[in-house]
This record gives sequence, C-alpha cells and structure tokens, in this order.
Amino acid sequence: MKILHTSDWHIGKRLFSRERLDEQAEVLDEIAAICEEEKVELVLIAGDIFDTYTPGAEAEELFFKKVKNLAGKDRAVLIISGNHDDGVRLSAAAPLAEEQGIFIVGNSRKEFSLQTAARKTRPIVSGKGYAVFENESGDRVFVSTLPYPNEARFKEEKSELSYVEQMQKWIAQGTDENAEGLPSVFMAHLFVAGGAVSEGEREIDLGGARAIPIEALPNCDYIALGHLHKKQHMGKGHCYYSGSPLQYAFDEVPDKSVKVFDLTIEGVSRLKDVPLTKGKKLIRLEADGVEAALALLRQYPANHVELRLFLTEPLSSQDAAALAANENLVSLLAEVRTDETLQFQSRKGLSDEELFDAFYKASYGAEPKADIKRLYLETLASLSEKE
Repeated sequence: MKILHTSDWHIGKRLFSRERLDEQAEVLDEIAAICEEEKVELVLIAGDIFDTYTPGAEAEELFFKKVKNLAGKDRAVLIISGNHDDGVRLSAAAPLAEEQGIFIVGNSRKEFSLQTAARKTRPIVSGKGYAVFENESGDRVFVSTLPYPNEARFKEEKSELSYVEQMQKWIAQGTDENAEGLPSVFMAHLFVAGGAVSEGEREIDLGGARAIPIEALPNCDYIALGHLHKKQHMGKGHCYYSGSPLQYAFDEVPDKSVKVFDLTIEGVSRLKDVPLTKGKKLIRLEADGVEAALALLRQYPANHVELRLFLTEPLSSQDAAALAANENLVSLLAEVRTDETLQFQSRKGLSDEELFDAFYKASYGAEPKADIKRLYLETLASLSEKE
C-alpha cells in the first residue's frame, strides 16, 4: 500500500500579525497533487490540524475543502488530533467525513464506520485506537493511533503510573490488536526525547517530564509522528517526524516535504521525501543602516523577512515608514550600536537635562536631537506640575 505521512498543518496560524491562509491553501493543494502523482492510497495526518482550539470559520472552511480534495474519489485519509486541536471539536464531523473516506481519531478514540465499501481504500476492521485498511488489491495495513495523550483528554482518572508507563498502556491498547501480524504503522502526536524543537513551537515538553524515550515506542514497520515542525528521523528504524508543510519559525529550514513510502508484508520500501515548494520562505537578514536595509529588502520581495537592523541613532519616523512600506518585512529588530558607557554619577550632580544627555549618549553613541530632548523635558515638567 502506498502511504503519505504529513502533520502539523496549523491552519489559521499567523506569522506575527500576517495572515497565511492563502499559503496554507496552496501547500495543501500541492500535497493533494503529490497524492495523485505518487498514486497514494492512504494519507496519515499526525495532528495539529489547526493552530488553536477554536479556529476561525475561514480556517475550518479551508480544512474541510482541502481534506476532501486530499481524499479524492478512492483515497483514505486518517487524522489524529494534536495538542493544538480540540479533539472533540475536530471529530464532531466524523459521521459526515467518513462518507468521504476521511477518518478522524479524537479524544474518544472511537471505532470507525465501515460503510465505505465503494472506495478503493477503506477500513475493514476498526476498534479503539486502531484500524485495518485494505486497498483494491486486497493488501492490508494495520494502523494504531494515539492522539495527543493525557488523562484529561481521554477522560480517565489520574493514574499512579509514570507518564511513560501510562503512555505504553495507551499505545498497547491499539498495537496489541494486530493479532494477524499485518504490516503496521503507529501514528502519534507526542514529543520523543531528543527531538529538535523550533523557536515558534508552543507547549513542547522540554523539561523532560512528558518526553517519551524512543525505546517506549512500539515495534512497528513505520512510526508516523507529529508535534515537532522540523522534519527529523528518530532512532534507528523507520520513525519520523514529517515536519510542518510551511515554515512557521525563522529558525526552520525551508526544505519542507512529506514522507511517501510503500508498506508491504516485507516492510517499508521506496521511502522518500517529496519536496513542498508552495508558500513563502522565511529568511533572516541583517543590515547596517536604513539605506542598506531598504536595498536588502528589495532583493527578497517573495519572502517573509525578519530584519535585524544596526543603527547609530534611533529610527526617525520617516525611516520607520520607509521600512514599514515593504510588505515582505514581518519582524524588525533594531539595535543601536555604541561604544560609549555611561559613567556612574550621583543624581545630585546632574540636572534633568544633563542626565538625559548622558543617558542618550551612552545608549545611542550620539548627542540627543533638540526636539527629542525638548519633548522629554516638557513631559517631565508636565508631570512635575501634577504632583
């Protein structure tokens, strides 16, 4: 069976205040095109479909439209909820979605409807946390699933088991059902110890209390992980984070992709990364001075840019407006460079004007402009009058 693995779509996620729904739509269309070109039969989406528990109507509309397109006429799509998803909300449309070949595993981990015989790839067996999918040729694959796990989401009492022991219990509820020893996939949304995290990720368990050692994962032919946005290989077997389809932080590399592979009774074969090219690339730039910054921004009109700008004095309103006029600039980090150091003096020895002069020179390496100093002194005088 030909399988595609993707995750962490984060539909509705913004870059600072920049809307990215158009980019997300483009890259999801690209994934659907890859499914057609590669003749994919089963799509695995390993959580974090949305960026928030309560996505906006536009984000939900985009999801329903694109995931239906992804399923096509005969493909099966299997989705689990991530830590950013409301598993109950996500799976609320399951009865309708299953008619389109889309199967959603939320907090309840319910079994699927098996009334999809008209589709070439469909579940033929289903239970809590697992399903067996069969294609037109009669090839079967066992898939066990674990949406982002904790007792509250699964409506279980607090256990005295360690987190790893509890995790292994939840995993076994699905994997133990593979009595026939079918080719197997384990799909989960969790943090495996040693995984590389990007700057933009929230609620990643970096402290280690909820990090899962690679040894705790089941012995399956392929492990499809979601949660981390950087694509990466974990351990020695076929255990992978597919990564997000778009760059969601400036420290993420631009070479995004999906995993595509064949799974047969002999195991995983023809595994490859298929590149994703849609969406704007994120880039970090540095410039000395406003003129150099403007010239640099003009070189990258198709990117989202984070600019570190080194100055010798604060930005004027005119310079700030010139920079803001560049639509590709999403983050500006201005830094004033100076070798001056403010020497300690008693406040009794400095007037308000002298103290301001000394502070400004130490901060910006230049004498303050007359209008700035006048504004400061007028404000200070006004405050003094009110006391």
